[in-house]
Amino acid sequence: MKFTGPIYRPPYEANTPLLQVTVGCAHNKCTFCTMYRDVRFSMEKLEQVEKDLQEARQLYKNVKRIFLVNGDAFVLSAGRLKPIAELIIRYFPEIETISMYASINNIKGKTDDELAELKRLKISDLWVGVETGHAQTLQFMKKGFSQEEAYAQLQRLNKAGISYMFGFMYGAAGSGKGIENAIETAKIINATKPKGVVPTTLGAFGESELANEVVNGNFTPATEQEVLEEQKKLIELIDIETDYMGIHALNTVAFDAKFPRDKQAAVARIEHAMEHLSENYLSSIPKRNSV
Repeated sequence: MKFTGPIYRPPYEANTPLLQVTVGCAHNKCTFCTMYRDVRFSMEKLEQVEKDLQEARQLYKNVKRIFLVNGDAFVLSAGRLKPIAELIIRYFPEIETISMYASINNIKGKTDDELAELKRLKISDLWVGVETGHAQTLQFMKKGFSQEEAYAQLQRLNKAGISYMFGFMYGAAGSGKGIENAIETAKIINATKPKGVVPTTLGAFGESELANEVVNGNFTPATEQEVLEEQKKLIELIDIETDYMGIHALNTVAFDAKFPRDKQAAVARIEHAMEHLSENYLSSIPKRNSV
């Protein structure tokens, strides 16, 4: 099967077959990201997609879920996604779910009817990188959409019946703004009711624009104490039924949970970490590597 450049997928898709439909990331401007900086965005030809599906059919006996790569595969128009989904269904008639990464702008570029049609074609589970509900932080991180647009587009997914995981970052707002970030992020989570919430922790990686902003003194990363306080606050504020999908390696206190059932235990985990981690560590800004 054909894959070009670095391939990323959520940890929770570790056992899901991958199918390349795009290369790189169509946006590729986020302040914090280095994943696709050296990869030129392109769309895979439908003929190649079909070849890969033919090979996958020989490799896999029973596929209920497939994940489309790369960085924001939902950027493809409904007109391009429809024949891809139809091919997947042809080669894997047992398929139940087609999943991929998506951005708020990817949703915005599709009509309500198109979203409903994609849902009918099994595109029914998206990983949406929102990163924060804090308006100023969204702008600083150059996500390319506003707080208001995030609210509106996630509600459109709900209307279409497309479930999604809400990706966000602890520490995204920087030092001194963690609680504010937690409050604003919890607000959008509670209002839009995602199937799951997927936290990672902000790191200033390599030659990212964010790393340069840190060196230039324009952004001060949160200490580990601040990050854990933000994590605790956000969990306390989430008041919907959702899966907390927090096992990413960038998170100091990493765990999965179901809310509200496990909320008290989740808060206790974080409090335990703050009580037992060294004062030097809590007051530091740990180095986090891109993974």
